[in-house]
Amino acid sequence: MTQAAGPDVTPYDALLLLSFGGPEKPEDVVPFLENVTRGRGIPRERLEEVGEHYFLFGGRSPINDQNRALLAALREDLAGAGIDLPVYWGNRNWDPYLADTLRQMADDGVTRAAVLPTSAYSSYSSCRQYRENLADAVAEVEGAPRLDRLRQYFNHPGFVEPVVDATLAALAELGESAREDAELVFVTHSIPTEMARTSGPEGDAYVAQHRSVMAEVVERVRLETGRRPAHELVYCSRSGSPHVPWLEPDVNDHLETLAGRGVGSVVMVPIGFVSDHMEVIYDLDTEAMATAERLGIRAARAATPGVDPRFVAMVRDLLVERAAAERGEDPEQAAVGSIGPWRALCAPGCCPNPRGPRPALCGMPE
Repeated sequence: MTQAAGPDVTPYDALLLLSFGGPEKPEDVVPFLENVTRGRGIPRERLEEVGEHYFLFGGRSPINDQNRALLAALREDLAGAGIDLPVYWGNRNWDPYLADTLRQMADDGVTRAAVLPTSAYSSYSSCRQYRENLADAVAEVEGAPRLDRLRQYFNHPGFVEPVVDATLAALAELGESAREDAELVFVTHSIPTEMARTSGPEGDAYVAQHRSVMAEVVERVRLETGRRPAHELVYCSRSGSPHVPWLEPDVNDHLETLAGRGVGSVVMVPIGFVSDHMEVIYDLDTEAMATAERLGIRAARAATPGVDPRFVAMVRDLLVERAAAERGEDPEQAAVGSIGPWRALCAPGCCPNPRGPRPALCGMPE
């Protein structure tokens, strides 16, 4: 018996998983941080200080292993859906480097690939910088395939629903007495306030997108538990000059505020992250948990989507959706919350580079 053909994904002949990258052994840590901060004038002493976060975990970031797991899950999901499509993986800042992956794709005869960045929201650092890296890599690789980035997925059900269930699971972890009054602390990566102001085609998209997802999660928690928990959006992982304003409050400062109000229990929801990489296991699981313990606050941390089957299936959904649109069809676009489906092509001037214009792929002509 022949297997029925899966969804049509033409014109694509590959899927590319695009991620940040991370060190895999202690001697990788400072060179990796030099890659991340190149051109910003950050002294090596500061990089070595930040590197101590990695050395707490053996000098190895968890992000590459998480991407390997996601890669395997994507391949299994596509095959299970009857989609015969190779899946590649390239990083912005560490091996496997994006340009090397594009060379392999070109050697394999790939001509056009859909790209999934492991970043769900709109800002320079979470969107356009990925697009600039794509442009750099394509310029470096002769015969590189055409690349189309899949749309931002912060409000796709496959991202939001695992967050809801993880929040409910973390509330249950607190125990009955603690969870009755527990507050939700939604956490994402801080960025400079000017970068946040210019994010998206009309500005302020970064915070608006997070707040929309936060509201959706809170409402679904209310429907499940019968109680609307108090909640706030806070930030972690601030870096750069102390003279440059960044989004606040920091998660640790917010915990101090909650303790001052007498709040006894919280669930930290890492709404800005797709997997448990360093910003989660250090900034939340290590630093913020220590702050909560010092303040006498009972705390639990909700899981990130990781390789939740709904998140993995979301990638397939976005791939099929974009392929249909490229064929001139009008596919349905799944989205929840107050903001509709995000556009596939970034508008001119969207999420500008704070250091000046640079070429970027996957957008409208500028």
